[in-house]
Amino acid sequence: MGENRSDAERPETAPAPDLAAELERCQASHLRTLADFDNYRRRTGREIGAAKAAERDRVVLAWVPVLDHLELALSHADADPDSLVDGVRGVRQLALEALRNSGVTRLDDETGAFDPTRHEVGAVVDSGSTSRPPPAGTVVEVLRPGYQADGRVLRPASVAVSAGPKPNSGAKLDNGPRRDTGSEPGKGPGPDTEPEAS
Repeated sequence: MGENRSDAERPETAPAPDLAAELERCQASHLRTLADFDNYRRRTGREIGAAKAAERDRVVLAWVPVLDHLELALSHADADPDSLVDGVRGVRQLALEALRNSGVTRLDDETGAFDPTRHEVGAVVDSGSTSRPPPAGTVVEVLRPGYQADGRVLRPASVAVSAGPKPNSGAKLDNGPRRDTGSEPGKGPGPDTEPEAS
């Protein structure tokens, strides 16, 4: 039944393309793409290398005056101590300027609550003897400055934090039930004490 179709009912078939010519065109296109990609890879490698060298040169040139002034300070080490201190302060200022010009911010005036994303604890300070001790976890001093660039912390500031106010010396701090009631110091519970229920 279906096999007895007339020529008019048969779908028309397109003439077969020249597959060899098409294959040759695809291979040529593929080789051109590979060559273009290889050229792109080499060009990009050269550009990245040039950008790294330019950035290195920029950083080195920013720090060369710092090194020059340090060498000048060392050559005058036997001079007046006050002038040496002034020279070191000047070198420090040059170093901070070099950092600023590189987009780096110094974290050395940190105050307020301890922030683990910007700080690391270098010391815990007992400030209970002061008239108004800061709350526990408050930054009271920067021990070593930190640095950040583009909102990202490069090195956290090492800070001293307050241990908080001490309880009144007249009031006894209650840390829960005592386990050694009725016993001599260092001997454990007395015979009359019952073990505490968990």
